Amino acid sequence: MTIRHILVTALAPLVWGSTYVVTTSILPPDRPITAACLRVLPVGLLMLAWHRHLPRGAWWGRALVLGALNIALFQAALFAAAYRLPGGVAATLGAIQPLLVALLAWPLVGLKPRPLVLAAGLLGMAGVAALVLTPAAALDGFGVAAALGGAACMALGMALTLRWRPPVSMLVFTSWQLVVGGVLLAPVALWLEPSLPPLSLSQVAAYAYLGLVGAGIAYVLWFRGLTLLPPTTVSALGLLSPVSATVLGWALAGQGLGVWQGAGAVLVLASVWLTQKGGARK
Repeated sequence: MTIRHILVTALAPLVWGSTYVVTTSILPPDRPITAACLRVLPVGLLMLAWHRHLPRGAWWGRALVLGALNIALFQAALFAAAYRLPGGVAATLGAIQPLLVALLAWPLVGLKPRPLVLAAGLLGMAGVAALVLTPAAALDGFGVAAALGGAACMALGMALTLRWRPPVSMLVFTSWQLVVGGVLLAPVALWLEPSLPPLSLSQVAAYAYLGLVGAGIAYVLWFRGLTLLPPTTVSALGLLSPVSATVLGWALAGQGLGVWQGAGAVLVLASVWLTQKGGARK
């Protein structure tokens, strides 16, 4: 049963790994907030219209906090890093998330991380660095800050999700956050970024894919896994995103794969396995 939950949850970061190649090769340039908003708001409204279940009581405030952390801030940071950090540097910086989740879950949820889990987190960061960093990788100050900030927001959002435990289905819970995140992003996109040019059919399809699959389905699977698996296991699965991004870059964009990339992929998989074995104790 646990293996099945892990495999299903792993589908989310594998899908998220396609964000980089879709953003840089298909989407209109220099519109990260717009891309983040179009990814989450339409699908969130569709999901909300389907089940028609609004938050109650304290969950209005909690949905606002989680939607800001897990969706608005994380997605804006993700697209900003994807636009400004070529060479997979964004994925490398985001690999700090499993360590942050392990540390935040201790005071917020009472899950004390074992040394093996912390060591696996460091191993995962090393694997991601070997996987995606190249001599041509460029460092952009704003992009670096966005990648680190996005990882921190998502880690805190995951820890708070565990602490509060949503009383509804994952479909309902995800839709609340997607709508909140989209509503927070929309005015910022309208204020800071130029309007979209006329979109091609491929660009419309890309936005639809990022929203329906990359946000709607992927987040439902991710939050479902967070309620069924240890938080350190779920966060470690996020390291599969740069693996997916590297493979897609090789298959679709002609990016080369060498010995270092192979070694990095092995280290990432070893980190995920060790984290699953290490778990966390209450």
